[in-house]
Amino acid sequence: MTSPEPQPPPDPLADREDRFTALFESTHRALLAYAVRRVTEPADAADVVAESFLVAWRRIDDVPGGDDARPWMFGVARRVLANTRRGDRRRLALADRLRDHLTDVAPPPDDSGSDIERALARLSADDQEILRLVAWEELGRDEIALALGVSRTVVRVRLHRARRRLADQLAALQEPLKRSATGGQVMSRWAGARPGIEEA
Repeated sequence: MTSPEPQPPPDPLADREDRFTALFESTHRALLAYAVRRVTEPADAADVVAESFLVAWRRIDDVPGGDDARPWMFGVARRVLANTRRGDRRRLALADRLRDHLTDVAPPPDDSGSDIERALARLSADDQEILRLVAWEELGRDEIALALGVSRTVVRVRLHRARRRLADQLAALQEPLKRSATGGQVMSRWAGARPGIEEA
């Protein structure tokens, strides 16, 4: 009777590579869109995504499984962007001054969508980020909490305050034009997290 041939031991590196490949395939498009919306030059988004996946490779054992991987990667990209901004403060400070100047001198837009962007530009960076995670990335509160590294309660409070401040800014922009009646429709995209992860 012949004994079975011994099986080779599992290859940890191959397992890591498989997990990383699966992570890349499931998140790279969403991550690139996330980065493009947050950099001055769209070409810089590729660098942000590459650095984010380098972090993910180094920390592959920390990457959560399933649906939590996507917001986890958003959190990594957010930190990469923060580091990039700290290393390039002069350029970004100039861009911020130019954006503020354009907001002050630009004539009122004809469409309500531009009003939203102008109102959003008047908010703090933190308010803008949480509203964009809802409206652009379509994250729910639990996912936003994971991406920002805070509790769900903190997300709820910040989101409530950011919505209120956005509504105030939008009302201020629309007051001269008496368009407050359209505010509810305009705000709908920014009003809530993705269905299914709402408050109980």
